[in-house]
Amino acid sequence: MVIRSAASLLLPPEDRKLSPYTGWTRSHWEAAADALLAAVRPFAGPEQALIMLPGPRPSISGTRSDGLEGYARTFLLAAFRIAGAGGDDPQGLLARYAQGLEAGTRAPTTDRELTDRDPISWLAIGDRNQAMVEAASIALALRLTRPWLWDRLDPQVRERARTWLAGALHHTPVDNNWWLFPFTVGGFLAEAGLDEDGAAEAAVRRGLAKIEQWYLGDGWYTDGRPRAFDHYNGWAFHLYPVLHAHLSGDRELLDTYGGRLAAHLDGYARTFGADGAPMHQGRSLSYRFAAAAPLWAGALTGRSPLTPGATRRLASGVLRHFLDRGATEPDGLLSLGWYGPYPPLVQPYSGPASPYWASKGFVGLLLPPDHPVWTAPEEAAPVERTDAVHPLPQPGWLIQSTVADGLVRLHNHGSDDQPADQVLPDEPLYARLGYSTATGPLPDGPPDNHFGLVVDGQVSERGRIRPFGAGDGWAASAHRPRIGAVELPGVTVTSLVLAHGADEVHAHLVTGAAPGTEVRHSGWPVAGTAAETWTDGPLAAAGTWTDGPLTETGAGRLTSALQQVEGYTAARTVRVPAGTAFGPICALPVLSGRTGAGPSLFVSVARLSRSAARPLDGPSVSTEGALIRVVWSDGSSHEASLDLDGPSVRRKD
Repeated sequence: MVIRSAASLLLPPEDRKLSPYTGWTRSHWEAAADALLAAVRPFAGPEQALIMLPGPRPSISGTRSDGLEGYARTFLLAAFRIAGAGGDDPQGLLARYAQGLEAGTRAPTTDRELTDRDPISWLAIGDRNQAMVEAASIALALRLTRPWLWDRLDPQVRERARTWLAGALHHTPVDNNWWLFPFTVGGFLAEAGLDEDGAAEAAVRRGLAKIEQWYLGDGWYTDGRPRAFDHYNGWAFHLYPVLHAHLSGDRELLDTYGGRLAAHLDGYARTFGADGAPMHQGRSLSYRFAAAAPLWAGALTGRSPLTPGATRRLASGVLRHFLDRGATEPDGLLSLGWYGPYPPLVQPYSGPASPYWASKGFVGLLLPPDHPVWTAPEEAAPVERTDAVHPLPQPGWLIQSTVADGLVRLHNHGSDDQPADQVLPDEPLYARLGYSTATGPLPDGPPDNHFGLVVDGQVSERGRIRPFGAGDGWAASAHRPRIGAVELPGVTVTSLVLAHGADEVHAHLVTGAAPGTEVRHSGWPVAGTAAETWTDGPLAAAGTWTDGPLTETGAGRLTSALQQVEGYTAARTVRVPAGTAFGPICALPVLSGRTGAGPSLFVSVARLSRSAARPLDGPSVSTEGALIRVVWSDGSSHEASLDLDGPSVRRKD
């Protein structure tokens, strides 16, 4: 992991009076936006139409699409910057993007690859192609900068641009959050008076109707598939509708979608670590500080449960977290990765310019400088106030955070990203039992945060998850374990997590398995530049750090411990040289055991913490049949029982 100070961006001095937590103010956001935009300028192609950023490989959509992506996503950043400054554009950015708009729409093409004959034209919008995605960013940027760009264009250029954008209204998007791309295009065209056939307004209505089928309540949408939950809830499902409602002045729409955003933010705000890290879960993580977008959108529309100071503290924390940790290369470009480049994180649809959807994180610049979100002193983030265990029943998550180390953990008993009509191999960024702000799943090697049966040397996958809910300190689910595409006949695993403070108790009830079947349960994968592992009887643990000696405690040190309680017979710690997005060397604690003649219960205690301490001085746990009793260190307790129909959980304080 490369650690590089954001000071290399020539940022203003910190203001620890106004921003005691991050030191950053609006001027830091403006300077960061200016630096990101300046870095891409040398890569603009002929007539500014395509911005061809360097990268290890093109996306599956081809080089022309990648160049369009470079134009569209950086234009969105420029739009937030300039609209927030009331049209002030000392760098002449809008002239460049206007020139690119004029050139790119002269002769749109279906040729996916750039050629010497045509290094300028934009990719025509078609069914489920990437140009539809980029059209939404261009349309939103044009809407935000309309007085200074669109309204000053030659009428012939406006007509060509309208024709190209309108392609999004007449082609079919992917059946998920993509419906919000023609929605966004339609919103701009309707506002600009370019909806002669009613297709723009129809796209707006259709987009809202489509996402309605995926709304589960409490601010949570599934992303097309029955149980696909991640950051797209905030930077897509909430961002586009509330921005449209805000820009159009539609109070009825804002009441509906702003209310949903506020409900979402109540839980979402709890998923950020004290160091500013967002939750490392879900796809497209190279968008990085796009995670700040829903926070700003809540403040922009007056639909947020957060105070202005807490909003800025969270958002600035995210931006600074990545810029301080090498998200930009020495040339100032955002890399495909998490901190530095990280190839396992790159999806096939990602190209060199894909990370610039991080531009969404700058939506806060639309708030004027005298808005309380910029003038109020920063306030503590939820993770900094008190230890908490917060249920999110709709996605089936339990959010656990601790003040002492600023870590946030997400226990997953509801998100699997499986389609409705088939079961695909487990996706590590969705299917794991846990995620956190300091760990990432292993792309290769043994699965982390996983419970599986071992058959013919292969560890089973979760496949489709059946959630049982999340409540006061607990979350639970069941699944039919699979080897490859085949379910193990008649086998069900019912899983429960109980959490309190920094401690977790995991219980798995296996029914229908042949006696003597091996099971494995793995814990948190901790990664850094060095690691120590140890095993002490029933305890398997690992410590990693990024710098300093082994005895160092604090931000650089991360410890993962896993201890057997019931059913397991062996503990070990596995070193994984390939590492994770958080460091090149990883260590993983693993427990193993075997099933008995009937239903078999496996119980363990886990802890992820920033500590140099080796032993796991955890809660007192006892079992009786399928009954689990837990007494936590403060004397509070949980009592739970497991069966095929789910858990029964009681808590006493």
